[in-house]
Amino acid sequence: MLGSGADYETLKRRFRWSVPARFNMGVAICDDWARREPARPALVEWTPTGLVIHSYEQLRQASNRLVHVLARQGIGPGDRVALLLPQSPETLIAHLAIYKLGAIAMPLAALFGRDALEYRLTNSGAAAVITEARGLTKLREIGAPNLPDLRVIWSIDGADGSVRDLHADMGREPIEIAARDTGADEPALMIYTSGTTGLAKGALHGHRVLLGHIPGVQFPHEFLPQPRDRMWTPADWAWAGGLLNVLLPSLYLGVAVVCRRFERFDPDAALALIDEAEIRNVFIPPTALRMLRVIEEPHKKFKLDLRTLASGGESLGAEIYDWGLRAFGLTINEFYGQTECNLVLASCAASGVSRAGAIGKAVPGHDVAVIRDDGTPCEIDEMGQVAVSRPNPVMFLEYWKRPDATRDKFIGDWMTTGDLARQDADGYVHFIGRDDDVITSSGYRIGPGEIEDCLLRHPAVQMGAAVGKPDALRTEIVKAFVVLKDGFSPSEALADEIRAFVRARLSAHEYPREIAFVGELPLTTSGKVIRRLLRDQA
Repeated sequence: MLGSGADYETLKRRFRWSVPARFNMGVAICDDWARREPARPALVEWTPTGLVIHSYEQLRQASNRLVHVLARQGIGPGDRVALLLPQSPETLIAHLAIYKLGAIAMPLAALFGRDALEYRLTNSGAAAVITEARGLTKLREIGAPNLPDLRVIWSIDGADGSVRDLHADMGREPIEIAARDTGADEPALMIYTSGTTGLAKGALHGHRVLLGHIPGVQFPHEFLPQPRDRMWTPADWAWAGGLLNVLLPSLYLGVAVVCRRFERFDPDAALALIDEAEIRNVFIPPTALRMLRVIEEPHKKFKLDLRTLASGGESLGAEIYDWGLRAFGLTINEFYGQTECNLVLASCAASGVSRAGAIGKAVPGHDVAVIRDDGTPCEIDEMGQVAVSRPNPVMFLEYWKRPDATRDKFIGDWMTTGDLARQDADGYVHFIGRDDDVITSSGYRIGPGEIEDCLLRHPAVQMGAAVGKPDALRTEIVKAFVVLKDGFSPSEALADEIRAFVRARLSAHEYPREIAFVGELPLTTSGKVIRRLLRDQA
């Protein structure tokens, strides 16, 4: 725990990790609170007819019933249980039950297609899946013969052929169990990486990963928990950003989490939810923040009482940082991490760590550096790779069945990220881009983030992405894909205007020599721009 109110250097100096040898995430997140304050609100579920409050004790009883259900079907310690579910009470209940049982939770994004699901289910050897009607349709497209390790499927939408009714099975079970006494390093959770560089890899985490996230959540949310705090994110709970940045740590800290299923991010609906559910703390990815810009003066349309606004997952940029101050009167605290080692860099305006265009500094408890390929630290403002020192409780155990990839992830005791950055004289880390996203043009190495931030400053641009396009003379040129605001139409004159706008503000080698106007940008389930698809179109 960080404590509260101290300046950054004091926080760093005082912080010490305290990770017990025996630790169970499910018990720590839910049961410990249920014993102390059984009626304490844990989950606030939005429904069309109103908000439904789920207490810690209700979640304890429901997850205990599910432990019995899983065990009755032969699911035990170490077995992988896939969760193909949206934000819902059942998703949280399933996570708690799996951890208490000593099995391994494997969240899968509801937007995954057949091939992505089949690969992850077969690679992991998942023994069970908990899903809903739409997920069940995708599983049937794959076919049982292609999932030889899968023993049982439960649906939260009722029985369907050989698929079991989760709620009916839970209703027949008792509410008391003896949770497994797990070690802090015992596997609990496996989240597959995005697969941007080859096949997706299963990042396996121990129960200690929850404790490793606590300072990284408290720092950008300015010493969570505070009175009346209530947390929400539009991010899918199948993504580390939704699950480990919001859901599990918030509940561990006693902060209720709001859940609502969104098919697509809707700016008006998001702000209406913040108003109706009295949300005080939000994690909104940068892409969603850019979409929120369409709503002018949100405080005049909605009653907003936000205390903290955090963002991460891709570069925020100075334009959105400045907009957040104007629109919400809040400093957006940016943070950074990876599925393998999350929330290790962040900003915290309350402790004096905040700078437009920078991620922030190392979260207390983490040793983070920008290094060269040989593992030596970079000089001030020298471009290098972000790396995190081990041992570290937030760091993954290994890649599932990939000892070679696990080994290659490290240079000595530095876990490498593949993300390029520079560190300024004041210790702030500035994100440049993924190593494979960096554009090489006329001998210059150009990160897309600065260009995209500049594009957003043009009055016609709603969203923009920059990629490198092969060029015989310059190796690559910068090409921008631009989504226009309502009221603007694509034209060569507007493209020339945008080109000149960026060139005047950045440099002659960074401006986009080509601009393509598009209706939308391709996004991952976590809201990041999929630049490789844009490069294919360039």
